[in-house]
Amino acid sequence: MRKVFVFTGPTLRPEEARAELDAVYLPPVQQGDVYRAARENPVAIGIIDGFFEHVPAVWHKEILWAMAEGIHVFGASSMGALRAAELEPFGMEGVGEIFSAYLRGEFQDDDDVAVAHAGAEDDWRPLSEAMVNISATLSSAWLSQVVTEDTRSTLERVAKSLFYVERAWPVILARGAREGVLPSQLKALEAWLPTGRVDQKKTDALALLRTLRERLAVGIFPKTVSFPFQHTDAWEEARRRAGRLPLHRNAKPLEGVAPESLLDELRLRGALGTARRASMARALAVEEARRLRREPGEEELRSTAEALLQERGLAPDAFERWQAEQQVEDLGRLLRDESHVRWVETLFEPDVLRHLADHLRLTGEYSDLLERARDKERVLSAAGMSTPRLEDVGITEDSLWRWYFEERQGRQKPESLARAASDGGFPDVDSMRRAALRELCYVLAKADARD
Repeated sequence: MRKVFVFTGPTLRPEEARAELDAVYLPPVQQGDVYRAARENPVAIGIIDGFFEHVPAVWHKEILWAMAEGIHVFGASSMGALRAAELEPFGMEGVGEIFSAYLRGEFQDDDDVAVAHAGAEDDWRPLSEAMVNISATLSSAWLSQVVTEDTRSTLERVAKSLFYVERAWPVILARGAREGVLPSQLKALEAWLPTGRVDQKKTDALALLRTLRERLAVGIFPKTVSFPFQHTDAWEEARRRAGRLPLHRNAKPLEGVAPESLLDELRLRGALGTARRASMARALAVEEARRLRREPGEEELRSTAEALLQERGLAPDAFERWQAEQQVEDLGRLLRDESHVRWVETLFEPDVLRHLADHLRLTGEYSDLLERARDKERVLSAAGMSTPRLEDVGITEDSLWRWYFEERQGRQKPESLARAASDGGFPDVDSMRRAALRELCYVLAKADARD
């Protein structure tokens, strides 16, 4: 089953949600989160809860972008219902009574679904009652003949007049008494509330999860949209800012280790610059593949996995151990990204030499490397060994490899020549053999010239 992300919080705790749907549950959505989730290539994103006031709310445009990328986006209950009603014409799918009420115009204000709540350390526990739940509860009390229509409408008006963080049943009942609601009515409602209270937000949230489960069970294809997504300068800047943060702000991206500690290890080895450049190239390759809406097929993913096994000298039964050692939590995503990178490398192969030369100029290595390459061509050509063979030198292939690895590189001959070729940047073992043999002939010819 493909990955599904669901943003929830005070409406529905992840433990309850998992009983309905196996998904990745994240805290209430905020600005940039849908973009970050979409980059993980899920089949669908569900939005239940989101931040309203003190944290920037989720953009409409990032939801549109996710859908344009082929990801289904569902909304219900709270922020999800709001955004689904607003973006329903563009293809966002709303679920539940609250979404329908917003769509009909019965609810219009953001604060109708807003609640005060605790933080992540307290499981986002709600500290006030949502207006949509108050309205549903009062309607149920009236239908159950617990209160009259006058009492229902008065208490609903009282609740709506309160700031959303103040909406709680004790406050509403106390204000109702001041508005002239009969004590008998208030007492009857207070006694009925513990069993009669309607949690419409939770009901709709569960409906969203069940809808997702049903859609996944029958098969869900990539989302298609009818609108052209506009890559404006404002969007590109917002996207860059969003991409600097991890998807889950409360999660530790490295088990037991802060990211800065890992960077320190690279710095101490003098390897951070190289790693950052390689990571940047990888990020650009994956982004280019996404921009072109490329999706590797199953056969390509299998070939990528086989190539990884061969390059790392791993037997199939050692692959799982390698995943555990390297903490690969999502092999599917890793293989998709690696397939994108390999495809982009092929696509841009003609440009590589030009950019490589510029890189070498900036590091000051270009002139020395160029001069040695020219000298090698001159020496080998003069010796009639531009394309030498093993028999021309009078050595075996095993001797060549021992010279190349042990004398030239100061290490033992590796068990896997294929992996050594890949690690060295050669297309294959034959290319590495050709380069090693030419190097040996060059070294011998230079030594003979000195003698």
